[in-house]
Amino acid sequence: MRNFASIPAMRRQAQAWRTEGLTIALVPTMGALHEGHAALIRTARRQADKVVASIFVNPIQFGPDEDFVRYPRDMKTDRHLCRAWGVDAVFAPAARAMYANDHSVFVEETALRRTLCGRTRPGHFRGVATVVLKLFNIVAPHTAVFGQKDFQQVAVVQRLVRDLNVPVAIVAVPTVREKDGLAISSRNARLTSEQRRIAPCLWAALQAARRLCRAKPRSSAAVGKTIRKIIRAQGAYSAVEYIETVCPRTLHPVQTVKQGTLIALAVQIGDVRLIDNLVV
Repeated sequence: MRNFASIPAMRRQAQAWRTEGLTIALVPTMGALHEGHAALIRTARRQADKVVASIFVNPIQFGPDEDFVRYPRDMKTDRHLCRAWGVDAVFAPAARAMYANDHSVFVEETALRRTLCGRTRPGHFRGVATVVLKLFNIVAPHTAVFGQKDFQQVAVVQRLVRDLNVPVAIVAVPTVREKDGLAISSRNARLTSEQRRIAPCLWAALQAARRLCRAKPRSSAAVGKTIRKIIRAQGAYSAVEYIETVCPRTLHPVQTVKQGTLIALAVQIGDVRLIDNLVV
């Protein structure tokens, strides 16, 4: 496995592979790797001859009151896991390599970011879109692999690729879960034992909402009420940030939840923000 911190060195390697006629799949990550990332890398291995995993905690997608400083970082373990999972190259640049001191150009998607996490995290998806396009320009992948737990992020990246004519195929991988249903996330490590015990309520609430809608379409209000009841039963440990029912293609809110509707939520468990979703 090769390790790159330099943008020119990563570009030279990518160009060499392309000159050999080899295809490249990129798995963008912020490190703190877990089984969810392993699933992305396994998918990438099936998509291309060479797999590049980027490890970069992107400062411009964090708000001033968010957990950029506290975000878990363990490069030694991350490199070990990448090697074990069959990654061909790790690209782990420093922030100063990715962003000049006076950088002033950003990529901003203006439609899909209006709902879900975009409402409460202004500037987040501008940061995501900017760093993803930069990674595409550096690694020159044929394919990029993302997880559906971050459904809105995948939608924004797909729109970026479509609207800016970026020659990269986007592959979305279903959410990987713990045995009790909790979506695997780097942030889970910050949960206390009691918070971890109740965190699966997010998935339990989503499943209850899906069961409610199986017999017939339901109003978004009824679905939201069902979800809130289950989460609020956990007491002071949890606080709902949002529950949204939207069209999965446009992310526009819908009033009736039926087959194909996306139900998404964000909940604070203690001081840890968790998200999850499902398509009915």
